[in-house]
Amino acid sequence: MEVQFLIRNGMIVDGTGAPAYRGDVRVRHGRIAQIAPSLETDGRERVVDASGCYVTPGFIEQHNHWDAGVWWAPMLEPLSGYGVTTSINGNCGFSLAPAHPDPAVREEMIDIFNYFEDIPAEPQRDVLAWDWRTWSEYRTSMERRVTPALNFGVFCGHIALRLAVLGLDAWNRAATAAEAAEMAALLDDALAAGAMGLSTNFFDYDRRERPLPSQLADDAELRALLEVLGRYPGATFEVITDIFMRNTAAATVERLGAIAAETNVRMQWVGVPAFKYQAPIRPELDALHERFKAEGRDFWTGFHHVSPTSMMNFVSSLVFSQNGNPVWQELVNAQGEEAKLKLLDDPDWRDRARESWNNQLPHSYLNDPSALIFRESETGYTPTGITLADYMASTGIAHPSDALAQYLLTNGVGSLILKRSLEVDEEVVLRLLKDPRSVGNISDAGAHGKLFCGAGDNVLLLTDYVRDRGVLTIEEAIHVLTGKVANFLGLRERGELKVGNHADLTVFDLSEIERRPEEKVWDVPDGKGGRTYRYTRAAAPTRLTLVNGVPTFDHGAPTGRFPGQFIAPGAAVE
Repeated sequence: MEVQFLIRNGMIVDGTGAPAYRGDVRVRHGRIAQIAPSLETDGRERVVDASGCYVTPGFIEQHNHWDAGVWWAPMLEPLSGYGVTTSINGNCGFSLAPAHPDPAVREEMIDIFNYFEDIPAEPQRDVLAWDWRTWSEYRTSMERRVTPALNFGVFCGHIALRLAVLGLDAWNRAATAAEAAEMAALLDDALAAGAMGLSTNFFDYDRRERPLPSQLADDAELRALLEVLGRYPGATFEVITDIFMRNTAAATVERLGAIAAETNVRMQWVGVPAFKYQAPIRPELDALHERFKAEGRDFWTGFHHVSPTSMMNFVSSLVFSQNGNPVWQELVNAQGEEAKLKLLDDPDWRDRARESWNNQLPHSYLNDPSALIFRESETGYTPTGITLADYMASTGIAHPSDALAQYLLTNGVGSLILKRSLEVDEEVVLRLLKDPRSVGNISDAGAHGKLFCGAGDNVLLLTDYVRDRGVLTIEEAIHVLTGKVANFLGLRERGELKVGNHADLTVFDLSEIERRPEEKVWDVPDGKGGRTYRYTRAAAPTRLTLVNGVPTFDHGAPTGRFPGQFIAPGAAVE
């Protein structure tokens, strides 16, 4: 049964950045019907007393990786309890469509999601329908089989396009003119069917240290794709750049930014670096950002206000690879417990591992044994909560690589280590939060279930930056999480509390909400009839979250309702 709402006596923060004001909001038939002070109920609606609360647009997660997870977890928990009403996926060049008909090629995309985003491979194979070739067929299949609790938007991934056309050769070469034209046609199909735009990746290398297929694209291929993108107002070109390892971001942004400008395409890049150790590379990227703004380009930098706290495991983690330690990554890549234990006990591997540890990236916290905390022991042999430095002192093992190897031999390769977060440069983050050409809230929620959980980072912006330290106003923070993102993505009827807009909104008391501690839950299908785990969080909680006028979080718990719509730039595609 459809329920109408009258939300009364709240402080309304409308998402535009305008000052908050007290008022009431009436919701009818999935839309915001009225905003005014002292509205009277007609007796046919549920009245919600929002005294002491803020009433705001629902939060938009503009960089998620729920592409596969939504098929087996359509509630997308814990997002509704954090006021999130929209999730944008298909980021980093990774999307489930288009797809090649050869299962061996499809397996490449599954492995990419597994390796880079820690999405288990088994349910990707078993739960997803895989009855599509084009992006439009993917959308049709998903809408037939999956109804999410949140609005769901998806980019078309450049890597998926290359694999769909070039097959396994996508890893080896640029496309021919005919192949580029075929990719362009597939992208046109995606954009016509509602894709958010095109995402690409000029950062990551796979588990075999191969650059991802998107990095083999030449200018002719990129231009063919962006010429298609330029025909769709509101669509975005998202570029993931390397500001962590090889520091190729400036050259990438210059190259791709020039093609985006020629084709009149909106481009988002990730982005002006905000970690303290990145200070040496920041001036060049800052200068690019400011120059493109001064030139009037439709060019935006993406960033996140939270440094990821990586949970290192020895089954699917990419932490070692992204910290320049390929020999320890060999251990992660080894299949099965027996193979891993054999490596750990091999003196030759130990020698190579020690040398690899000595030559990893200088800024890596792997170089600081006190920054690595043993969080879970598979066997319980060694107490948890101690650091690698503590373990070295207690055992007398002098080298951290040798000490970690010994720890795993006695505690099991299913053990977990928590790595300290990189230090964020608060001055840079605050500047980006207020920059008119920035897009924040890149949380990666839905990914890295065994490493860290980005869900809830939106609330940390409200509690830490607004409530606790007062370095942002509530209006500024809500604008970053709602209206600014919606306008950037072309979601014209969302992101602002405005009469006629979709009723995506949340009600919360700023004194009640928190980004809750991570907790381990066993709710991910393992492909063998059982479950594997992920890390998540308890709800903030909000008082109420509505998606298209339907409550998804209410009375302190998820409602089990699924009102999400597949959305596209320009407006919701009904």
